[in-house]
Amino acid sequence: MSANSSQPPSTSRRRHLLAALGGAGLVTLSRPASAGAQALPTATPLPLTAQTTEGPFYFDAGKVRQDITEGQSGVPLDIRFTVVDVHGRPMAGKRVDLWHCNAAGVYSGYAGQFDDHGQRVSTKGQTYLRGSQPVGADGVAAFRTIYPGWYEGRATHLHMKVIDGRRTLLTTQCFLPDALNEYLYTQLPAYRRKRLRETLNSNDGIALRAGDTVFGAVREAKDRYIATLMLVVDPAVTAPRESFPPGPPGSPGSPGSADGPPMGSPPGSPPGHGPHAALDGDARVAAMVPGIKS
Repeated sequence: MSANSSQPPSTSRRRHLLAALGGAGLVTLSRPASAGAQALPTATPLPLTAQTTEGPFYFDAGKVRQDITEGQSGVPLDIRFTVVDVHGRPMAGKRVDLWHCNAAGVYSGYAGQFDDHGQRVSTKGQTYLRGSQPVGADGVAAFRTIYPGWYEGRATHLHMKVIDGRRTLLTTQCFLPDALNEYLYTQLPAYRRKRLRETLNSNDGIALRAGDTVFGAVREAKDRYIATLMLVVDPAVTAPRESFPPGPPGSPGSPGSADGPPMGSPPGSPPGHGPHAALDGDARVAAMVPGIKS
């Protein structure tokens, strides 16, 4: 399958991957705690979505748009965030900002990042894979994008903010199922690398601190994947502010050297400098597939 194809990987190919990973069985592509995609009032308070680091690559691109792809190659992905308060009431009219790296693990708008060959790349002036959407009456803010890639030191993730006027209520990240990540990253040319990822959901410091509220659910549609995550927000809370010093990503003390401790190497670092040794064999399967032991 070409990475530009609109068709998601077939069931047979996913089974083939699992066999290659050690016969782990069927992949679970969602976690029940985060699978809700419909806002329903509830008498029992919902757990608030964890605040996480903003990371060094956020800026307001001024792009109010549902499709944020801008021609980037990759597997089509629709994202549906359902934004509610702790009682499950839709927070209509709030704004959701979304940004993430492309299939090669590079963010738009910054110089000094590294590609998989250790070469510096600049995306200054570009705004791909960034956008804002209002929350509808049903609580949903929907985006059309591509499946994100990965870079040294971090598990696969999306960045989001929920904003009310000039105030940020929530800054967080959404983590995607690692068994699916592994398939895409090892089988499709746009995502394939010369080395295995070292950082998975199971050893990413930000994911571990945030817990289940930041793990998205993914399902397969006819021509794309669909990711959902319920964002439970306290409208009285203001997200902690972060200040990243100026300078090109990757320079000492620059945005490229801080994406929330402990995180390892961001896109401003050359390949091969992650904080973990890549797991292999049964240990790798156990780290990615729920319910499997090495």
